Amino acid sequence: MPTDSGFASIPRLAITQGEPAGIGPDLCIAIAQRDHPADLVVIGDGPLLRERAAALGMPLALRPFDPKAPAQPQRAGQLRLLQNLSPAKTVRPGTLEPANAAHVLDTLALACDGCRDGRFDAMVTAPVHKAVINQAGVAFSGHTEFLAARCGGHPVMLLAAPGLRVALATTHLPLREVPDALSAALLERVIITLDAALKQDFGLDAPRILVCGLNPHAGEGGHLGQEEQTLIGPTVQALKNRGFRLQGPLPADTVFVPKRLAEADAVLALYHDQGLPVLKHLGFGRAVNITLGLPIIRTSVDHGTALDLAGSGAADPGSFEAAIASAIAIVEQHRKNRCSG
Repeated sequence: MPTDSGFASIPRLAITQGEPAGIGPDLCIAIAQRDHPADLVVIGDGPLLRERAAALGMPLALRPFDPKAPAQPQRAGQLRLLQNLSPAKTVRPGTLEPANAAHVLDTLALACDGCRDGRFDAMVTAPVHKAVINQAGVAFSGHTEFLAARCGGHPVMLLAAPGLRVALATTHLPLREVPDALSAALLERVIITLDAALKQDFGLDAPRILVCGLNPHAGEGGHLGQEEQTLIGPTVQALKNRGFRLQGPLPADTVFVPKRLAEADAVLALYHDQGLPVLKHLGFGRAVNITLGLPIIRTSVDHGTALDLAGSGAADPGSFEAAIASAIAIVEQHRKNRCSG
């Protein structure tokens, strides 16, 4: 609940359960095993969480979520629950069931809507399985696109690990479609969104961004591709003229060397596998997926549903814990911005 300053005493986070047959329920149960400096509200299916907790041998007391009650810090062994009214069907760990697609999407909708109406300060998402949702006849390309369609905005994917932030100009596209997807308007929007988020979410006054080239050796002066000369370079220069602190286009095979990274606050990769292998090598299991450009705060894990680990007790909650910590930090940064503004 708000205090006299207009802010809740501690952040209240919506935690989505994710794919029922994956490790999402396991992660929700794992984070309940210790205290957190935030009010964590899991949105999902209570019977499923209790059954999975019993199978894992972990204590779990679920308390019904009351949006009118003051936010309380998370205490070990407990979780507040917002029950999804379209409960999961029969769930077997590791076995996908298309009939649960509606349950998964309703969970996301509840979290998103709760952030929009002020019940939650941010949402943290456990992984979902895109293919099984599509098998259920629902066009779904990922959390990011779903949230943008529901609450508006122009999302940009940023993954952050200790010592490195990588944003993506394009996300889940076949490689042959990437050049056609790039445009001056897209690059300008992504860079402006990234710059604004580095200021608003991370408290950086004058962010420094490295922009990758598209082609090997950033086009080798036009001999290995023209996009750097005709598109990326001119767009970067135009934004530099407006005061943005940019370098690029830079060869992607050398942009991640320590000397370069020491001069930067983020790297903009132009396609998914240009930047994320480096980041995941550096910090897999500790990295966080942050969606920029939305009117809400959303963080997530850096991995998938890990069906083979579901219900085994072997799922590592490190990235989920990091996503929670990042959401708390961003909420607090936004409050600080409002106080100083």
